[in-house]
Amino acid sequence: MTDHLTRGELLKRAAAGSTVLTIPGLLAACGGTTKKSAASGGSKQLAKTLTFSNWTLYIDNTKQGHPTLEQFQKKTGVHVDYKEDINDNATFFGKIQGPLSRGQSIHRDIIVMTDNSRYPSLLIKKGWLEKLDKSAMPNFKNLLPVQRHPSWDPDRDYSLPWQSGMTGIAYNDTLTDPITSIPQLLEDKKLKGKVTVLSEMADGLSLVMLANGDDPAKVTDATFDRAMKRLQKAVDNGQIRQFTGNDYSGPLAKGDLKAAMSWSGDIVQLQSSNKHLHWNIPDDGCDIWTDNMLFPKGGNAFTASTYMNFVYDPKIAAKIEAYVNYICPVLGAKQVLLKTDPAIAKNTLIFPTKKMLDNVHVIDPAALSNEKYLTAWQNLVGA
Repeated sequence: MTDHLTRGELLKRAAAGSTVLTIPGLLAACGGTTKKSAASGGSKQLAKTLTFSNWTLYIDNTKQGHPTLEQFQKKTGVHVDYKEDINDNATFFGKIQGPLSRGQSIHRDIIVMTDNSRYPSLLIKKGWLEKLDKSAMPNFKNLLPVQRHPSWDPDRDYSLPWQSGMTGIAYNDTLTDPITSIPQLLEDKKLKGKVTVLSEMADGLSLVMLANGDDPAKVTDATFDRAMKRLQKAVDNGQIRQFTGNDYSGPLAKGDLKAAMSWSGDIVQLQSSNKHLHWNIPDDGCDIWTDNMLFPKGGNAFTASTYMNFVYDPKIAAKIEAYVNYICPVLGAKQVLLKTDPAIAKNTLIFPTKKMLDNVHVIDPAALSNEKYLTAWQNLVGA
């Protein structure tokens, strides 16, 4: 998920032309501290309440509530105050940076932010996160090996994945032949004016760099400039209709677009009502991003670690995955779903094959904080 990604139900509504949901900000009163946060530090005692901020529609959900949260409360006695108050990384960071910079609690024990934005890395550098209490996390061993050593948190001292997704190419098979490469997306004249590219720099830059034969994990001025020139040419000749967040979903589902640079989880959701939509990893590879659970300073790290351990039980992870449909980071969840929901377990956009994972890349975190690159990118997508 990137800065503008919302969840499956929002996609379905957008595809149907319905009004988009809006989630009000719930962090207006961030200042000050609470008894819980002031005493949390290195405590090994469970708090009465765990406050968890997440993106919308990103956990198992029924009309009655969230079954896994209720199961956690029954098991531990800890009530989860679950808030769907993250709409994008930048806006949420803007709400929390003031209190955290002043050493104040934001009254959250867990927040979820995306690693192809610069914010998880920045939170670590600022010293605004608590470390995981791994003594409370025997299920940490269930983390997928490919996720264990990200460059911005090499030993996963401060983070644990919630869900992941891949950035690739979606297309509508009633309007075009399969689209399998970025050069095809950006240069095939049959697609002119009927394609979109993602507005998040990590997504667009990574895929074009890979198509150029460059490594997005090591962005240089030269490789950045090559990617930008290729994109600028596609803008200037009208190949790219626009740069988007997940608002490509409605036009793609309706047939107003032939193809779009897109997120894997979006297409899983859209395919439930439109079987003509397909998603490919580009021939030269794609990028992968992860939404990470983080512990902000002032929260209760022991209670949060206990919850993390709970959701890394494969049976619990499978229940969450059956609703969320993004890439599950928990070993063993697929085996559970093979028995309970084989269609999800066999969907390679949810449980990618080793071959697929061998062809994914992670953006250079230094590039995400390079002001020169960020300014040039905004000038491109905002033109």
